[in-house]
Amino acid sequence: MTFLTEIDRVADLVEQRLAALLDQNAATPQGGDAGAPLAEAMRYAALGGGKRLRPFLLIKAAGLFGVPEAASLDAACALECVHCYSLVHDDLPAMDDDALRRGRPTVHIAFDEATAILAGDSLLTVAFEIVSAPHCHDDPAVRAELTHLLAKASGWRGMALGQALDLAAERRRFSPEETAAMQMLKTGALFRFACEAGAVLGRGDAASREALVRYANAFGQAFQLADDLLDTHGDAAAMGKAVSKDAERGKATLVGLLGVTKAKAHLAGLVAEAEAALTPFGSDAAVLIEAAHFVAERRS
Repeated sequence: MTFLTEIDRVADLVEQRLAALLDQNAATPQGGDAGAPLAEAMRYAALGGGKRLRPFLLIKAAGLFGVPEAASLDAACALECVHCYSLVHDDLPAMDDDALRRGRPTVHIAFDEATAILAGDSLLTVAFEIVSAPHCHDDPAVRAELTHLLAKASGWRGMALGQALDLAAERRRFSPEETAAMQMLKTGALFRFACEAGAVLGRGDAASREALVRYANAFGQAFQLADDLLDTHGDAAAMGKAVSKDAERGKATLVGLLGVTKAKAHLAGLVAEAEAALTPFGSDAAVLIEAAHFVAERRS
């Protein structure tokens, strides 16, 4: 089985479970027919697209400790709800002001701005419904730790702070170090949660958990750097979103600061760093190593 076949297979599992979870939450809207557009916007934002890379990492990290896919699927779906919420809000006119996401109109274009804000809010909160529910894990202590880690990853000391710094970088020049720190929050926080949550679900020891965090840190930086390279040289049709917007808005990127040649060399170093972090897991981590190469080499 190839890596692309495997990531597609896991994406299908996540899609099916997400659809069921969001159907469950939309089945009896308290507002009756008036509440239906909100549920529709949530489903529009969360279903029907994306590689589901963050859930993939969580499921595969948990698999290192013998956790069956079915037992990590709800935590993976909670993570994807947070990711999808962040995309809805990032696309808003007050943020990145994007009209296209995954090859189709963004939520505030397909619905309206207020509905998009509420859909993002609701996806964020439903993530915590999912991760704190008994079906996610039978041990309340595991659910509590997952909930705590997800809150830290998505909030004011994690992804949301990263977005605030990203916006601030449009108003003043960031150094390479500041840019890397910003990206570790905005992009890296959810990747870090994915890998650490896999260790929590598998009750991994401290050393294993630390190794997965090191992998996730390098992986997240590699993902963002590859994304910035694609924004510079990528094809909008293949990517399903506008390109060259970061440069136009004066956003801080390592590609802009280092230049393409140095950025590509740094990307190769990050992939090697991610691979080295997984040494303790031996051949069991082969799919996670492939994932690091995949994000660095992708074209969309």
